[in-house]
Amino acid sequence: MSLDPAADPSAADPSAADQVPADPQPPLPVRLLLVDDEPGLRTAVQAYLEDEGFAVTTAVDGEDGWSKAQELIPDVVISDVMMPRLDGYGLLRRLRDDERLGGTPVIFLTAKGMTADRIEGFQAGCDDYIPKPFDPDELVARVRNVVRRQERLLAEAARFADADIGQMARQITEIRSLLATGGSRKPAGGAKHEFTPREASVLQLVAEGMMNKEIARRLETSIRNVEKYVSRLFTKTGTASRTELVRYALEHGLVE
Repeated sequence: MSLDPAADPSAADPSAADQVPADPQPPLPVRLLLVDDEPGLRTAVQAYLEDEGFAVTTAVDGEDGWSKAQELIPDVVISDVMMPRLDGYGLLRRLRDDERLGGTPVIFLTAKGMTADRIEGFQAGCDDYIPKPFDPDELVARVRNVVRRQERLLAEAARFADADIGQMARQITEIRSLLATGGSRKPAGGAKHEFTPREASVLQLVAEGMMNKEIARRLETSIRNVEKYVSRLFTKTGTASRTELVRYALEHGLVE
């Protein structure tokens, strides 16, 4: 072992040995809000999800869930449907109408398994629906699926945030002209959509050629909130880009 400082750079610079590259910060766990009035199920599902790496907060009913959602701003809400004080549908409506929580994915857990009930859940705006009893591995898979889908939609919305405004405006002008001259506009009201007031406002401003930064300033909200609303509009209209969204909205009379 050499004691010659020239042969050992760390000996010449005592601080060199301590200069270890910092490890990258691990990603934050996905924040889940679990809302269910059954204590046994709530405890078991929380333990299983936490074992899978999720950060889980629980609530005993819809009112409790609404209060905690406002504090937590969860990435995903998992909620029972039949609950005292405020049921799952009531909680979902509050989430969808809220400025910060409107784009949060919601998965319904319920003892109801009839097709009509599932349809009602989807029409109310939930993102997935799992009848009880369920396989916990299936729940984990569905949670991860809605998280990945939300991430893709947010990334797609963000990709256009800094797009060339002039180019987008030209595309919208071309779409409006094409529809006006080609007679391909469908009758207003031909497509049934349940947009929240804020989603409808964002859709109108997107159709006017505004980018997310401009929309955020106009609506006095954050760019991330606008991205969530745009991604939600993509989901509800089955489109994948702002140009497709505008064309769809114009064709179906969803904007002026």
